[in-house]
Amino acid sequence: MRAAVFFFLLTSAISLVGANFILPLTSKIPRRLSKTLAHPKFRNPQSVVHLDGASFDSEYLINVTVGGQLFQVILDTGSSDLWVTNSNFSCVDANHTIVPPETCQFGPAKFNSSASTTFEPASPNVTFFVQYGSGEFLRGPVGFDTLEVAGISVTGQKFGIPNLNHFLGDNVSEGVFGLAYPGLTSVYNVAENGSLTQSPYTPFFFNAVEQNKLTEPSFSISLDRASLEQEENDPFDPKLGFFAFGTSVPVPVLNASITVPIQGYGDGFIPSDASDAQFFWYTIDIDSYIFPGSENLLTKSNNTILDTGAPMNKVPSRVAAAFNALFIPPATLNENSRYVVECNATAPTFAVVVEGEEFTIDPRDQIISGKDADGNKVCYSGTQDGGPDVPGNHFILGDVFLHNVVTTFNPIDRTMTLTQRAPY
Repeated sequence: MRAAVFFFLLTSAISLVGANFILPLTSKIPRRLSKTLAHPKFRNPQSVVHLDGASFDSEYLINVTVGGQLFQVILDTGSSDLWVTNSNFSCVDANHTIVPPETCQFGPAKFNSSASTTFEPASPNVTFFVQYGSGEFLRGPVGFDTLEVAGISVTGQKFGIPNLNHFLGDNVSEGVFGLAYPGLTSVYNVAENGSLTQSPYTPFFFNAVEQNKLTEPSFSISLDRASLEQEENDPFDPKLGFFAFGTSVPVPVLNASITVPIQGYGDGFIPSDASDAQFFWYTIDIDSYIFPGSENLLTKSNNTILDTGAPMNKVPSRVAAAFNALFIPPATLNENSRYVVECNATAPTFAVVVEGEEFTIDPRDQIISGKDADGNKVCYSGTQDGGPDVPGNHFILGDVFLHNVVTTFNPIDRTMTLTQRAPY
């Protein structure tokens, strides 16, 4: 899920199906040996594409063509919509007062519906609306057009074109490409009194399956880490990972691999394995976290989302506290209850156990460079406090974890495969 802003101070959120409210999840930082190689088995060689890094490599960007117009958008497995910036947008402040458009800091491309020969507007009685925990929001019309991602083209795809935006971007990205389930989509029916009722629709991946565009109904992702120097000196970092439809990505991997079920939900968003369970995020159960001294803790956690739109991990409070005390020198909590570390600190070892398989995280991923609200350099722990392990709370394995694995998502079979990457 896309960070609401590119400072660590603010919170992100998830829209819930059938609900007119936002569930705040986590705060995010600025946006950010036996080897085997994948054997391609896809129909279209363009189904494997590079990802680019942006916003201190807290975001991973993918090219999307909408009605013949090219955009760089954030790849996000924690949300479901595709939205791109409207050519006729207004930028507003928190009080809904119009401010200069550059205040929103969108990238240069904007969608112009009149320049597309395949665009069809949706009913004026529906709207696209997403709000983040920081108070940022985007709202505007909905349309249908031909979308192309990684060589896969889908016709008649519904997407958002927000034209009223209270937003702080990165001057690079021009939207978000969500890959989660339809229940998280952000299109709403608008009643006469202005109230909104969610109207779930079929996102791009699921449309590609329905239109028989994929030989295998899956997608795979590998996210590369950048150096601290690169993160500090350039907001854009090309070729920082791979995305593939219907095949794995071409990076060296090890033998450690496991396929796990995606967690469904029943009433009240309680995890459920029932046949009528609903699916929203790519959520799995964690057996345990392993780090020095962890054998003395209960570290199992449920409801853990694999999220390319989240730069860091969010784990149960007791795990975060014990782990962050092991940095040399130890991490400290800042005024916003975030773990801050020295940029030259030594990070402890850390591994995630899923169905008995251990996946290690390179210590280099546990120190994340960023800036505070005043623009000063600061480094954060890559593993932060996600709150208590209680029903209804969700945890996150973000880019810090995903730098170290190849993840293959099969939303139709409701499984995910994690494979440990070779050291790089």
